[in-house]
Amino acid sequence: MIKFIEGIMKKILIIALVLTSLTTKAQDNKAAKRSANEKLEAARIALITERLSLTPEQAQAFWPVYNAYAEERRQVQRQFREQQRGLDIENLTETQQKQLLRQRMEQKQKQLNLENKYSEKLLEVINVKQMMALKKAEDDFRTMIIRRIEQRQRQQLQQQMMLQQRERKLRQGNN
Repeated sequence: MIKFIEGIMKKILIIALVLTSLTTKAQDNKAAKRSANEKLEAARIALITERLSLTPEQAQAFWPVYNAYAEERRQVQRQFREQQRGLDIENLTETQQKQLLRQRMEQKQKQLNLENKYSEKLLEVINVKQMMALKKAEDDFRTMIIRRIEQRQRQQLQQQMMLQQRERKLRQGNN
């Protein structure tokens, strides 16, 4: 009877350890993602601040307005992604395709409306030249991020190909 209880206790302990390690790993992943997002945000702020040559006074007035704009823009994008979630784009009916197209046009209009609204507010803080530099900095930052993502994907693909080649060689050597 005691051995039976000890066996059960060991199993419970193992299950508890596995659950604890899974929870810890999930928390680590969230922390890593949060850290990466914070680094990305810091890089964006640094690039924009540099490109616009913001004075301390301008920066103090600029960032709250710009951050509000960026958050509203993200909400519009999130909303559109949620509308698309679960749709099989390849197998939509014509009615569904029209609805999706209409939603996409509505999203673009919302983004344009936001840009107009916040451009007016930002022009109260920065001049037109800085506003043009802002648009260029946003585009450059987006391009830089896309290039880095593509570069990482290429590196991962190369690593996978190298691993596959090694595995093939090992299998050939064992045969």
